[in-house]
Amino acid sequence: MSEFPASKVDAYYADGSWSADTIADYVARNDPSGIAFHAPEGTFTWREYDELSSRLAMSYVEQGFAPGDRLAVLLTGGALTHIAYLAAQKAGLVTVGIGPRAGDAEIAHLLRKTGAALATRAEHRGRPGTAIAAACGAHRHVLLDLETLPARGLAEARMGADDLFFLNSTSGTTGLPKVVRQTLNTRKYFGPLAHAAGRFGPDEVVASVLPAPYGFGLWSAHVVPAMYGYPAVLTAEFDAAETLRLIERHRVTVLCAVTAQFIMLLNSPGFASADLSSLRVMFTGGERVPPARAREFEERTGCTVLQFYGSNEAGPISVTTVDDPPQRRLTTAGRPIPAMRLRLLDDGQISVDGPGCSPGYLDDDAANAALFRPDGRLLTGDVGAVDADGYLAITGRIADFIIRGGHNVSALVVEEAVAGHPAVAAVAVVAAPDPVLGERACAYVVTRAPLTLADLRTHLDAGGVGKQNWPEHLVELPVLPLGTGGKVDKAALRADAARRFAQA
Repeated sequence: MSEFPASKVDAYYADGSWSADTIADYVARNDPSGIAFHAPEGTFTWREYDELSSRLAMSYVEQGFAPGDRLAVLLTGGALTHIAYLAAQKAGLVTVGIGPRAGDAEIAHLLRKTGAALATRAEHRGRPGTAIAAACGAHRHVLLDLETLPARGLAEARMGADDLFFLNSTSGTTGLPKVVRQTLNTRKYFGPLAHAAGRFGPDEVVASVLPAPYGFGLWSAHVVPAMYGYPAVLTAEFDAAETLRLIERHRVTVLCAVTAQFIMLLNSPGFASADLSSLRVMFTGGERVPPARAREFEERTGCTVLQFYGSNEAGPISVTTVDDPPQRRLTTAGRPIPAMRLRLLDDGQISVDGPGCSPGYLDDDAANAALFRPDGRLLTGDVGAVDADGYLAITGRIADFIIRGGHNVSALVVEEAVAGHPAVAAVAVVAAPDPVLGERACAYVVTRAPLTLADLRTHLDAGGVGKQNWPEHLVELPVLPLGTGGKVDKAALRADAARRFAQA
């Protein structure tokens, strides 16, 4: 049963946005002897991927799972992750994606929210899977082991392109995560858009170093390589030095990494000596892309930095392409995707209604009421503007403001200004409490060289940055904390700022 009204389904099939193809169909059509994955567990062909996922699907059936049941998959990255996802699709199960670094409280919340059984390896990040299952209150625990699969596989896939196939959570940086419903068609919608934006050829090699359960990781590793038969290079967990080695070893042409990850690559001691000449395109995003660092990545690798602007809930809203002028490509979110029907509301908030949008949150009427307007348009929470040439700029976030003496200061604008200092390698700006003004902007930075707040202010003043967009606190960290989705964990930084400046 579709998650969407029949009128929308019919319209999206009619205009070609959606199709009946499933990931199982793509995998079965690809060259059986071609490489599907270069993964921590080894190299797998498309035939092996197809057969192993069919045998794991049969294992699910033999264990008593029925179509529509939910299975929460807790794994580090690698081939087994995608085999488990595809096996669930073949068995008709809904996968609940859990980030590999999720803590027990988050796992327990997701299991309660979805009613899912928990699937792990025998050991997950140094802990027995059975111990995790017990600590998180799992009503059932499934051990994933490719060595003990049934000899025969499930003959027919039991899930269609319009069925609920995945429940992925928000990254959990503002409390316990909400659960987003996805169909295959909402995730497949990224494929042709990415192919066109990057002008993909027949022989691309895609490296996705993101956590697989989230939107960016799902389309870049599970969907697009299968759609086009590209080998996917996978990592267990992101490590900058190892990623550089993998790009060299497998001659990666398309890299997919969130902003924090590509900045960590730039900051890695091995970046200067790594042979990255094979890279043509890097898709990044997931959070603000600092133009100076993106430009540096292009200059040092020769590849083109691209991004989708969107979210787990909204899907792709706009995209930059290899044909965009560099200045537009590096300083805007690209041109809106026409079928997503972007509209700016009176407060500047971006709203959309198109084939990439999810059907909303699972069993959460209050959250869905906040996500969707009565007319069905999805609210992003981002504030933006479209210029005369049709390029979208994200100018702030409804909830990401520092309210200083009654004046709203955009954290994004302050981050953009601070990131332009040559000593700043990475930055995140949050509100710090203040007894007089309510809040002040606090910049957490990773630096290449010593930096004081006075030095930073001198630089901002020389660059013509208005004083309202200057940070009033500066905190240096060796690295910025990351949430389970790979983005900067602003909730952790806000908590630190509250403690650090409580007595200011």
